[in-house]
Amino acid sequence: MLKKIIPPVAKIIPKELEKFGEVRIDNYFWLKDRENPEVIDYLKKENAYYKKMTAHTKQFQKELFEEMKGRIKEDDESVPYFYNGYYYITRFEKGKNYPIYSRKKESLSAKEEILFDCNKLAKGHSYFQLGGLSISPDNKLVSFSIDTVGRRIYTIQVKNLVTGKLLSDKIEKVTGSAVWANDNKTIFYSSQDETTLRSDKIFKHKLWTSQADDVLVYFEKDETFNVEIAKSKSRKYLAIESESTLTTEYRILEADNPDGKFRIFQKRIRGLEYSINHYGDSFYIMTNKDNATNFKLMKTLETTTSKENWTEIIPHREDVLIEDIEIFKDFLVVEERFNGLHQIRIMPWSGEGEYYLPFESETYTAYTTTNVDFDTDILRYAYQSMTTPSSVIDFNMKTKTKEIKKEQQVLGGNFDKNNYIEERIWATAKDGTNVSISMVYRKGLKKDSNNPLLQYAYGSYGHSMDATFSSTRLSLLDRGFVFAIAHIRGGEDLGRHWYENGKLMKKKNTFTDFIDCSRFLIDQKYTSPEHLYAEGGSAGGLLMGAIVNLAPELYNGIIAQVPFVDVITTMLDDTIPLTTGEYDEWGNPNVKKYYNYMASYSPYDNVKKQNYPNLYVSTGLHDSQVQYWEPAKWVAKLRNMKTDNSILFLDTNMDAGHGGASGRFEAIKELAKEFSFLLDLEKIEK
Repeated sequence: MLKKIIPPVAKIIPKELEKFGEVRIDNYFWLKDRENPEVIDYLKKENAYYKKMTAHTKQFQKELFEEMKGRIKEDDESVPYFYNGYYYITRFEKGKNYPIYSRKKESLSAKEEILFDCNKLAKGHSYFQLGGLSISPDNKLVSFSIDTVGRRIYTIQVKNLVTGKLLSDKIEKVTGSAVWANDNKTIFYSSQDETTLRSDKIFKHKLWTSQADDVLVYFEKDETFNVEIAKSKSRKYLAIESESTLTTEYRILEADNPDGKFRIFQKRIRGLEYSINHYGDSFYIMTNKDNATNFKLMKTLETTTSKENWTEIIPHREDVLIEDIEIFKDFLVVEERFNGLHQIRIMPWSGEGEYYLPFESETYTAYTTTNVDFDTDILRYAYQSMTTPSSVIDFNMKTKTKEIKKEQQVLGGNFDKNNYIEERIWATAKDGTNVSISMVYRKGLKKDSNNPLLQYAYGSYGHSMDATFSSTRLSLLDRGFVFAIAHIRGGEDLGRHWYENGKLMKKKNTFTDFIDCSRFLIDQKYTSPEHLYAEGGSAGGLLMGAIVNLAPELYNGIIAQVPFVDVITTMLDDTIPLTTGEYDEWGNPNVKKYYNYMASYSPYDNVKKQNYPNLYVSTGLHDSQVQYWEPAKWVAKLRNMKTDNSILFLDTNMDAGHGGASGRFEAIKELAKEFSFLLDLEKIEK
């Protein structure tokens, strides 16, 4: 007789949490203490339980991993781009987990110069991330940063590209991004508060000096703002951006004058958002000024930058969202979104012959990529759809001809895009709003309710979830799965109003939109509750937590990656990374109306005695964005409260942060775990 595997049970230590005279009892608050050996022991017991319960799928996971890895061109490289006399290339070598960064002087036939081989740098580390690469204007030095924990706390160093040696400079416990002044010896970088990890300071560092001697250039006192520093495409200006969810403020300084004083571009006004691009004697400003909800484009001279001097270039439109711009000598390129779809608009400065790039599909993604030069007629952009692998394209804006520089290869020999169908359908939400769903599945699918379907969404921060291609996803599609992206409110898929109607006191629209999309897919017989699965990560994990409380009967299984589920407790704790900067997204629970609204949907607080779907929950011990204890507490409470025998797994990566494992193949191993969870529930064994 097989011995039953008993899941771990977290001990209950009630803690009273009082606010506005109301008391919440948190039985698992103790899991917040990562220094407590009992906490680590509990996480390890959950991991052991997961491994025992999935031992029968271990071989299948390996096969899935090899299958997905087998579609990837291992000896791959990026399309080179030319900048300041060099072609820059990122490439991978067969069998290796990490990229190699290199460059070639003047010509692609020149000798390759290795900047960094991350495979060598990652040796001895269970987690490795290289970031913040920045080449000095004279091409002789490169600043870079390394994180070996996964908590987004970096150390910046500088490498001499002539000698290959590291300089003595070491700048520790910072965000990792840095920019050079034009003197080749001054670096500006951002650092964060050690407790909250809010990026709040900009420092100036002179080469060959100690970090202790660095000069504090700017300190952002407002705890709802983050700061970063960048260099303009024109290379003339350094710009400090202070940004919150609703408000922006820039400070600028000529890059030739690193010891000068930054001046305010336009002082912050709550609700005024803007971004700046420099060209010639002017700045071009994308802004929501004067209630331009979907943004408009304005212009001002670099000598008179306050808003009363801004003049309109592209007016605000109710049905078109301006997402970004690229400036060239003869052309202005505008990235727009209309009816949920990307558009790339080419506007000659002459004012004659404006046009849009033609895109035929309704489930595609197109965006500009690396365009570092002004004086060129070539626009580089990327295109992909749910059936079409990604391509990088050089488009001549004068002749309107294009050259495909690279097309993503899908190895394995049997991929044919014509074997798959992509479509966009529209569900009706309970308030009458139409919500689009992008879908892909194998040709010949029958709408008989028997198809397994994985529904994915995010729905927060105005982040649009675009329809993209995935070679790993083929492992589900080829086994009969439908994959669907629900473009729910909270993203910006249909413009800024789509975001505004899915945040703060309208956050529940995000959850009900997803559920209404699920019901529509069931009604249209694409699937049924016995075969419907849902997936979301981070704020999308909040979405997963909400839907299983609200409509558990609709789903057979849920994948919740690093889920933000303990909304009230987290948002009341301003020592936790990201909290204060998120008040404009979720609301400040120190204000009663927001507290009450959060309390009505917070997944952890709303777990109740009912049946729940099968759940696979993943987290990282070092996650700085959604702390590990949120999913740990949620799983513990679900184990105690749920009234069914469905599967409930907590899988904690003890070596990683918010993004999961580092290295391209380690990430696929995590995906194989998720896919095997779904396929095992569907009793698909190969």
